[in-house]
Amino acid sequence: MSEAVQVTRDAAVTTISINRPHVRNAVDRATAEALADAFRAFDADPSASVAVLYGEGGTFCAGADLKAISTGQGNRAAPDGDGPMGISRMRLSKPVIAAINGHAVAGGLELAVWADLRVVGESAVLGVFCRRWGVPLIDGGTVRLPRLIGTSVAMDLILTGRPVDAAEALRIGLVNRVVPDDRVLAAAQELAAQLAGFPQTCMRQDRLSVLEQEGLDERVALANEFGHGLVSLSADTLAGATRFAEGAGRHGAVDGPDSPL
Repeated sequence: MSEAVQVTRDAAVTTISINRPHVRNAVDRATAEALADAFRAFDADPSASVAVLYGEGGTFCAGADLKAISTGQGNRAAPDGDGPMGISRMRLSKPVIAAINGHAVAGGLELAVWADLRVVGESAVLGVFCRRWGVPLIDGGTVRLPRLIGTSVAMDLILTGRPVDAAEALRIGLVNRVVPDDRVLAAAQELAAQLAGFPQTCMRQDRLSVLEQEGLDERVALANEFGHGLVSLSADTLAGATRFAEGAGRHGAVDGPDSPL
């Protein structure tokens, strides 16, 4: 693995970190390739359940490395294969949580909205800052932002390139949790561990149904949901129903009668 991308494991949680703080974790071609390799390895590992994407040194990601682009060493830009930021065209079978400290801008914002959930620090800033440099959104920004927060709000962010603070990001649905700055990584890892503790087949099939329903009419989407549900019924449901019948999960508990929700 490249020094620019660090991978650590804690039980079923994999943390994949961009480690280029000297350029605010801007992603050059080698880093994009290393990110893609790391997430492919995570997705293929049967003992890994949830990943956390993090930026070392106080910045999540400042986007593509414009200095590398200016010297002719820019990120890969082709219509097939990996995207310029490496992972932006990948659809994994498992969830990813973005742990966002500092700035997640331009291609960094595109990495953030590629993830399934986003945990941000109180002083985090998100935005389409590439607007001012004539660098396009080609890692899913014009697709995932409208789907996540609605076309009108997304168009505002995309056309103006204005900064969005953590409070506004939470209000418009761009992020899922706001925590103290020094708790970002820990909070994301704790959330990842919680997800890793659920029956995995059912959670992953429900997640895929959500992702795949975009663009389907209701009848087709419901049929697709049912197909995913059949997989879960054969894998997780009987065991879960048996645990419930034996007393687990009563009164809203997650793991047992006395566990908090």
